[in-house]
Amino acid sequence: MHNLQTNDKSPVLSIVCPAYNEAPNIRPFLQKLIPVLEKIGESYEIIFVNDGSTDDTLESLIDAKKEFPPIRIINLSRNFGKEAALTAGIDHARGQAVIPIDADLQHPPELIEEMVKKWKEGYDVVAAKRLSRTGEHPLKKLSARLFYNLHNKISDIDIPADIGDFRLMSRKVVEALKLLPENQRFMKGIFAWVGFKTAVVEYYQEERHAGTSSFNAWKLWNFALDGITSFSTVPLRVWFYIGLVISGFSFLLGVYIVLEVLVDGIDVPGYASTILMVLFLGGIQLIGIGILGEYIGRIFKEVKRRPTYIVEDEY
Repeated sequence: MHNLQTNDKSPVLSIVCPAYNEAPNIRPFLQKLIPVLEKIGESYEIIFVNDGSTDDTLESLIDAKKEFPPIRIINLSRNFGKEAALTAGIDHARGQAVIPIDADLQHPPELIEEMVKKWKEGYDVVAAKRLSRTGEHPLKKLSARLFYNLHNKISDIDIPADIGDFRLMSRKVVEALKLLPENQRFMKGIFAWVGFKTAVVEYYQEERHAGTSSFNAWKLWNFALDGITSFSTVPLRVWFYIGLVISGFSFLLGVYIVLEVLVDGIDVPGYASTILMVLFLGGIQLIGIGILGEYIGRIFKEVKRRPTYIVEDEY
């Protein structure tokens, strides 16, 4: 028996699963997820967001829906990225509690039962914290640690390390998330920004059931830039201080040259040192312009007010 309520009454739980080329994982994921939801005993819906998959993910989801009626499928018109797909799932969720989870089984569905217990104790957010990052390259683990350390030092909002999108959120939190209009969405930061009473449950991350992650080094770098520029203006402000230091150094150097000329007479300047200073200052200026460009680019994208995602079909 599937405990999905009819449309005139919202389900208690909404499970949100962004899916990009996850065809081999759909069936094993549901085979683990649905017994957990049935054991909890609350009404539920499972929302899959097909984020422009190029494999048979959509067909696999449609076949699964025939067997599991609680499934809802949001088919996006193209690949908008995980942050947009996650936003689409949260926007369409009708449950009193919404739980984003990956379909690759790195997030254990069994943890949902503990999340629901914490929610019923009065917590609005129950975040899942990884105790391990099984299956990830050591460089990715290191870069993630460095990113969290840097972000939390320069931002007013702290993002807890090793806590991702896997969490339970009450309807109150979901409605607060819907109030945030930005198009360039860094969901980990947005989740932290809205606040609310939070509990943490821990788990050990497993390897992906099938397939490989769509996040390569370039995408992760851009993802980190989005996170930093979304919640901190320190990269802009720091160039003011760099300018002060360079100006102070130039002033002292100028005083030294004047005194040397007065004491020892005119000296022929070295071409090597001149070229070196020109290249150094030119590089500093280009870096500053590049950082300024990152923020201007974000403004450019936001002022156009394009939708975060476009839904092609719902099943």
